[in-house]
Order: sequence, then C-alpha cells, then structure tokens
Amino acid sequence: MYIDLLTKIKNAQAVGKKVLKTRFSRIDKTIADILVRQEFIESTEIKGRPSKRFIFINLRGNRDIEACEFISKPSVHQYAGYKELRSVKGGHGTLIVSTPKGIMTAVEAKREKVGGELLFKIW
Repeated sequence: MYIDLLTKIKNAQAVGKKVLKTRFSRIDKTIADILVRQEFIESTEIKGRPSKRFIFINLRGNRDIEACEFISKPSVHQYAGYKELRSVKGGHGTLIVSTPKGIMTAVEAKREKVGGELLFKIW
C-alpha cells in the first residue's frame, strides 16, 4: 500500500540509500511515477517475472522528502471536490488525490475539474 511505500522511501533517504526495492503494485507504481514527475525521487524501474515483480526506486542524492502527512487512512477516508483542493506549503509541497480518472496531484485534478479521495501531502 502507498503508506508503506512512502515510509520506506523516507527511511531510505534518511540513511542515505541510493536504490530502494519494494514489491510491485499498480498503486505504488503510479505514486512513484508522480514522485518522479514532482522530483522527489530520481526514477523507477520494474523488474522480475509477472508473479514476483519489484519496483526499484532510484533515490536522489540529497534528502528531498521533508515530511509526509497521510490524510486518508484505511479506517477514515477524506474526500474533496476540485474546488476545495488547496496548495501545500505555499506551493512547495504536493497533494495526491485518488480520482475516478486515476491517482494524480491536486493541480492536475483541478485542471481536469475532478475531485476525489485525499491520500497524502508530501513536502
């Protein structure tokens, strides 16, 4: 799940690892691709056979992720319309939203005029 992925990335960056290996899931791959576009991580690569695939995440040299705040949790889900989506840390962070059109940043969701479940903020 994405909560575990983000915790692994943050911990790996804290100890100075260059590459992180984690089990493949489509949600994790989508979130990792968003983090690449937002320049929190360097790149991603999928390896392995279809039944045992892994995502290899190449981390940036410096510690880029300051903090991550999980908004929706398995027990409590938070939803918002596209008009309610706001910037994070004055534009220095990113809000990730799960919409009917897929997982995307709040900026992309506002552009598409679609709301959804607020997953987490990262800065």
